[in-house]
Amino acid sequence: MKKNQVLKTNIMISIILVLGFMVTAAFSYSANYQASLDNIEKVSSLTAESIYYQITTMFTKPVNISITMAHDSFLIDHISMENEHLEDDEYVDTLKDYLNAYQEKYGFDSVFLVSTASGRYYNFNGLDRILSEGNPENEWYYNFLDSASEYTLVVDNDEVAGADNAITVFVNCRIQNQAGEVIGVVGVGIRIDSLTQLLTGYGEDYHLDVSLINKSGRIEISPHYTGYEAVDWFEVYDNETIRIQVLNWEDGEHSLELWTGAKKSRDKSFIVSRYIPELSWHLVVEQNTGALISDMTQKLYMTAVLILIVILIVLFVITSVIRNFNRQITRLMEERQEVFKRATEQLYDNIYELNITRNCTAGKRTEQYFESLGAKDLPYDQGLKVIASKQIKEEFREGYVNTFNPANVTREYDHGNNHLRYDFKITQDGENYHWMRIDAYIFYSTEDNCLHMFTYRKNIDDEKARELKASMDGMTGLLSKTATEEYIRKILSEKPDELYAFFIFDIDNFKQVNDRFGHAFGDQCIREFASIIRSYFRSGDIVGRIGGDEFAVFIPVPDAQWAENKARALKDALNMTCSDNHCPDVKWQLSASMGVAFYPSAGTGFTDLYRAADSALYDTKKRGKNGYTIFG
Repeated sequence: MKKNQVLKTNIMISIILVLGFMVTAAFSYSANYQASLDNIEKVSSLTAESIYYQITTMFTKPVNISITMAHDSFLIDHISMENEHLEDDEYVDTLKDYLNAYQEKYGFDSVFLVSTASGRYYNFNGLDRILSEGNPENEWYYNFLDSASEYTLVVDNDEVAGADNAITVFVNCRIQNQAGEVIGVVGVGIRIDSLTQLLTGYGEDYHLDVSLINKSGRIEISPHYTGYEAVDWFEVYDNETIRIQVLNWEDGEHSLELWTGAKKSRDKSFIVSRYIPELSWHLVVEQNTGALISDMTQKLYMTAVLILIVILIVLFVITSVIRNFNRQITRLMEERQEVFKRATEQLYDNIYELNITRNCTAGKRTEQYFESLGAKDLPYDQGLKVIASKQIKEEFREGYVNTFNPANVTREYDHGNNHLRYDFKITQDGENYHWMRIDAYIFYSTEDNCLHMFTYRKNIDDEKARELKASMDGMTGLLSKTATEEYIRKILSEKPDELYAFFIFDIDNFKQVNDRFGHAFGDQCIREFASIIRSYFRSGDIVGRIGGDEFAVFIPVPDAQWAENKARALKDALNMTCSDNHCPDVKWQLSASMGVAFYPSAGTGFTDLYRAADSALYDTKKRGKNGYTIFG
């Protein structure tokens, strides 16, 4: 009979595990697929934003330098006199030195000047060549003269002697005389190697393609192409359907984001396009989902196979050991129950058992305890309230009942939690209270098919005293700096919806007290100062010493006016005379500077609130001290 039961149990476990994994895998795949698409959108958007700012930063200086040279009166006057010095070597040397100075100062790969009158092409090496119409290599120059733009960027090979025709981004800027006539073109050139490396790096790191294209759709710069090759981006990436959307997007502050391909297709692309007005180019980031989704699917299948193998191994092991377990379980449980009983009797003051399912006490000792408090015939949930009203200190009663009532115990057990704990103050005589801790353990009993709970009570007065001592400032009896911060953070996490005021106090000119009368008198003044502050707040308010002569208070307030009234009253109370207890002639007039900040308007965390209150305190000191300032 037992063998058949074991076999049936293992078969059922196998079926549940396999079906559970299949369902989980299906939901996991669907969720991961959508998460992957969301991740693609985020990565592509952030990448486009990062590259955009790096590119605009990279080209801002070349564009500004080119415009500066184009408006340089020396250069304008010099070009205007070119016809008079065509054979003058000194004239050429002057231009050479001018262009060379810019090249050396800013480290450009090329600095050039073209005269529209003579077609002469000067650079930092001197006169390089003469441009003539009809030469394909000079189309950039004549196209620019025919345009209305103040400057353009062109990707072309650098024909200057010694440049080895390196592919370069040229910034071309027109030079005009006082009559508005174009008398030349000046500019700088930057090799695209570093920019290509930037785009390549992002592409390799995030598995996407990054390109810079012009207004016609031609690729100017990418890891694979340059404008010198005249390659159309929409043709290369088979995205002709979005050409108009991308090229018409000229919003320089926002990106165009769109998906290409069928909505449910597993092979589609996410496109992010950002227009760069300074370059008149479009930054296009494209990420295809095909490889990513294929990889994700393959890994999911591999994981499924591995998990299935693991499940089979686990079931085999369970089947092998379960009979031996059944033989030993009874003996082990009996031994452990005895050990546990002895250990718990040494650790805890009282142990009680409750039947949560039937809402009643279980065991003679528990019944006697409820009877002693007048709750003998009451259901457990009602008896719990009677015990709370007779033994538990008022501020802990609600938490006590909410923690151990049957509804909460059942809910916690259903969520996988079989341990509850609550610290509170309890009395035996109705007057003297001490700290008590209840550790409750929940378990399901197969004997009566009910949920049971054991509660273990322990006196923790000494433990709480040690905690309190560690958190107190030895001189003033107020909370220490660390304890003050911890309590504030705890309150903000537990009750974030209330209005709180954060006060910071500082004794004015306190250094002079120690310097003139010594630290013993200074310590006395600090204690009196702290005592006044403590007297103006309730016992449950957070009042701490956070520095030598600096104090903090954190309290819930009904409104801002209440807090301001409190600050005004404290300002008057702290304007006091401190006298030496042993030498009445030694006196010092104390006053306080205060800063007040409100949660949540001045901040939602301790650090922000402290900075705000400290800033208000500083404003008080600037106004002459002996007062208060409300932050904001």
